[in-house]
Order: sequence, then structure tokens, then C-alpha cells
Amino acid sequence: MATLELPLSTETGTLGIMHLKRYWRKCIAQRNGNIDPSLSQSEWSLDMALLSALGLGLQPTLDKLFGQVPSFETFEAWVLEVNGRQLQTDTVSRFNQLVESGKVSPAPDTDISANPFSETDMQFWEENGYVILRNAAEPADCREAVILICEYIGVDEHDPSTWYRQHPDRLGIMIQLFKHPVLNRIRASARIREAFMQLWGRRDIWLSTDRVGFNPPETESWKYPGDKLHWDVSLELPIPFCTQGILYLTDTAENQGAFSLVPGFQHRIGNWLNSLPPEANPRQEDLYALGVKPIAANAGDLIIWHHALPHASSPNTASVPRYVQYINYRPADLEVKKWR
Repeated sequence: MATLELPLSTETGTLGIMHLKRYWRKCIAQRNGNIDPSLSQSEWSLDMALLSALGLGLQPTLDKLFGQVPSFETFEAWVLEVNGRQLQTDTVSRFNQLVESGKVSPAPDTDISANPFSETDMQFWEENGYVILRNAAEPADCREAVILICEYIGVDEHDPSTWYRQHPDRLGIMIQLFKHPVLNRIRASARIREAFMQLWGRRDIWLSTDRVGFNPPETESWKYPGDKLHWDVSLELPIPFCTQGILYLTDTAENQGAFSLVPGFQHRIGNWLNSLPPEANPRQEDLYALGVKPIAANAGDLIIWHHALPHASSPNTASVPRYVQYINYRPADLEVKKWR
């Protein structure tokens, strides 16, 4: 494979954003099959910090780059359009600081001394690998987000006959809806950021721009299409620390498609993986036999979990849908291992 010349991460375009041109060029090269995959893997965390700083969802960004193969100027114009033609200059400055120096200051509204979780919460987190931030989002914002989801996919929350309509942005229980003022407001909450900072034990973490979810009750003709218990990380040991998060937008009972996980498995995963026969695929094992727990919580509660825990949503056997928003923070130097 010929050596691929890439722009330096410090090179910018008209928007003044570092690493954007390099990221664009890497994606175009990857689409054309002329880039070493290890390069993309080695810069994955910085790439994700870039998308976080620009408020870009990963899937729509890849759809743009791989589907339309835009020029860099067209890509910059799309980034600006997605952001309502106005970038958050403080966030861009913090990202450029990260590229130049490898260090970054906390967001201006962050109380670096705040610890939303109590000592009891932290003990629970250490033991179980998950914790619930109660009242993480305002009730009015949760309600607005539910209305938004319903309007976006064309369903009436009070009419079950509409809950199963097809929509191009409805993929299983995931809705490809990333950007809206209420979603931005919820995910950018200082208290949510401070909770992730407390769990990470560091300030230089970046907010991901993720999607929302809609999980209606099962019927005779519609069955739960979501994933079973799984991991979203390489299982090469040791598994580096990382978080994931899901916010309930309505009160959610255990049988209402609740988010489920295997508590405490971050302490057991190494011994469990090493106990499997060499030919076994751990992702195809009966993970439910490990002791799965569905988590009931209220509207506005944020569940954060260690990504070494097997996790998934679940079939909804209640009478009303489950509405959620996915929220996470991670640092730009997160270790990324080859998928196993």
C-alpha cells in the first residue's frame, strides 16, 4: 500500500477547526480502501473528541463522508449547517488546545469541586459497575424530548396503533435523531458533566453526541428488534475503563423494555474470559446466565455503567413505550484496542 499523505492535525480550513481536515481525508481514504486500518484505530479517540466538540453524531457523519464523498469545503459547510450555522467557539478553542498541547481545560460552567454522587453512590459504583444519577434532567426537558421523538417518527404517544409505523430514521429501537435544542440542553447539563468527571476522576472529558430511543410494547406482530446482552468494546484484556450512559425520559418499569446489565461483571470478566475454551466466542455465550438485572428508574434519571458489563435493552411487555436518550463522556486519549 502506497504511503498516504495526510494533513497534519494542526492544519485547519475556513472554520478554524484543527484535525477536521485530517479526519475528512482519512474517511475518504478508508472509503476507497487505501489507508492502513491501524492508523484510524490509533486516532479513534481524537476523532471522537473532534465529533464531540462539533456536536456531530458518528453515524450521520459517516453517512455524509462515505455516502456522498464531499469535498472538504462541502464537508465544512455541512458541519456549519448541522450546527445551525454557529459553532460553539469556546468548545472549538478547547479542542484546538487539546490538539496543540494534549491538555484541555474544563468547560467554563463546570464546578470542578462538585461531586454529584455520594460516598454511598460511589461504593455502589465500585461494587456493581453502574450507578444512577437521580433527577439528572429537568421534567420539562424530558417531556419536551418525548414530544420531539413522537413528532419526529410520526407516532401518537396515546395511540398504540401508531407506535409501529416505519420511518427511515427508525432502526430497531434506535432513532437516528441527534440534534435538537432540547437534546442539546439535556446532554450539556453541567451536573451530568460533573457526574462523569467524578467517575472518570479527571476533567478533560468530552461529551458525545448520541441518538435517542423508542421501544414500544411487543405485540403478536411486532417483537423486540433490539440487541441481546452484548459489549461495545474489544474483549482483549485488560479492558480499559470507559463509561456509557442512558437517560430515561419517562418513568420506566422493569418490564417496560428497561435497560439491563450484569452487575459487578467488571470484576469477573477477566477470569470468565480465561475460563472459556480457546475456540469459544465469548459474544455468543449465554450471557443471560451470568445474572442479568433490568433497571427501573424515573423520568430524568441517568444510568451510567462501566462498559465491561454485558448490557442491552429488553423486550417491552408493559402497555406503554420506553423513551430514552443516550449520553456519554470520554477523554480524547482513551485506549482503543483491536476488536476481539
